[in-house]
Amino acid sequence: MISLILRIIRQMKNDPRTMALMLLAPVVILTLLFFLLSNTDYKARLLLSSELPDPLATALASRADVIRETGEPDLAAIDRQLLDRKADAYIYRSGNNLVIRMRENDAVKLKAVSSALQSAMASLGASQVSTEFLLGTNGENMFQDMGYILLGVLSFFFVFIIAGIAFVRERESGTLERLMITPVRRRAVVAGYTLGYGLFAAIQAIFIILYTQIVLGLPIAGSVALVILVMVLLAFSAVATGTFVSIFANNEFQVMQFIPVVIIPQIFFSGLLNLDTLPYGLGRLAWIMPIHYGCSALKIIMVDGGHFGDIWLYLVGLLAFNAVLAAGNILALRKYRQI
Repeated sequence: MISLILRIIRQMKNDPRTMALMLLAPVVILTLLFFLLSNTDYKARLLLSSELPDPLATALASRADVIRETGEPDLAAIDRQLLDRKADAYIYRSGNNLVIRMRENDAVKLKAVSSALQSAMASLGASQVSTEFLLGTNGENMFQDMGYILLGVLSFFFVFIIAGIAFVRERESGTLERLMITPVRRRAVVAGYTLGYGLFAAIQAIFIILYTQIVLGLPIAGSVALVILVMVLLAFSAVATGTFVSIFANNEFQVMQFIPVVIIPQIFFSGLLNLDTLPYGLGRLAWIMPIHYGCSALKIIMVDGGHFGDIWLYLVGLLAFNAVLAAGNILALRKYRQI
């Protein structure tokens, strides 16, 4: 038993990648969570009904950015401002109660609005506060509310694993080495593997969408065809990411080791947290994460009922990510695998 323990210790000592992932990956993720979930100094942007008393408006102005109506309420115009994210909430009075009208159920922004209201409630004498949301109110359970996140994350996760492991097996079996002996160029090899695995990833994406909608009843407010387009592009991004990571892995286990570094941080930027409210400008990290582009586009289609014109920038982001990783795969093959 002691000899076995010593052998494992020697193996771990000679495997700096495993040691680094065991020690550093949890620290990096916990540090990221600390910054993402720490107290934010986000200041809510409020629209106030003209019928609200002056003491309330004054109290709110000390804790939030307030714009007050000057005439009769125009609910259609107010809703457009909420949908365009020009304001976080519209506060008006219904009888003796206050109503908070928001674009969607955003925990951070709702907390900021509610906190600003707490100190002003006494001056109004309201008995309670209710909330209403323009979007995302049709979900009957948490699965429906988070469906767009689950679709994007789970599809990317499994395709990443399959593509990475499959590419490592190609090297271990000698198939890639024999292929590189031929006149085939490296970019043709990368394109072939990406499109080959991407085809099955696309089939998986279509199957998941149809299953969740038909069998599980996941609501899709917009076009199913657009959802399929986004999922297919996200699947190709997962293939490109898995292939790129596999370049630096010597076996299948090492591909799995990259999950805490490559996949888990992206989950936090998939829609679980509002990027506008993240402290220290951490929301900008989403620009380098394909899951963010995919899940953001899925949300616009599935929850907001958006069209192609609303998501084309996210599609461009996914295409750009695929192009960058394709170039990285070609360079990495040349630099790290002299075959």
